[in-house]
Amino acid sequence: MKFKTREDIEATLEQVFEAVSDFDGMERAALRRGAEVTRTDNLTSPGQGMTWHAAFPFRNRTRTADMLLKTYDAPHQIELFSKVSGIEATVEVELLSLSRNRTRMTMSIDMRPKTIPARLLLQSMKLARASLVRRYRKRVANYAQSIENRYRTTVHPIR
Repeated sequence: MKFKTREDIEATLEQVFEAVSDFDGMERAALRRGAEVTRTDNLTSPGQGMTWHAAFPFRNRTRTADMLLKTYDAPHQIELFSKVSGIEATVEVELLSLSRNRTRMTMSIDMRPKTIPARLLLQSMKLARASLVRRYRKRVANYAQSIENRYRTTVHPIR
């Protein structure tokens, strides 16, 4: 099952990449939402090979996830691979500079079941695909808006 969307962001390519590669901020956000996140690698700076282990509640069960940063191509692409309760998911973020202060972010999630219970979960998600796609696009749009707000430059009126 695959979800894909794109958003144009009023910020430079470097600013958008800085925001989408803010792994410490993402860890803190997950902790605020009730997940337990542990970084499991020894890298000193962000890059390919970063790994995390997480546990979080979903559908009345605690799920565990192991994540690996497969691609870290600054400032154009990030690819994250994760295994969550029998589902292998790849999250890919691609950035393209449209102009000096405008960047297109394409974000996709591809999920593949590896167990029977995971197959049943994805099958039930396929039945609600339209609403899931709508929620996914809205969430990515809100994330893009938050990046814009973070890097919004003040415009002075011409006198």
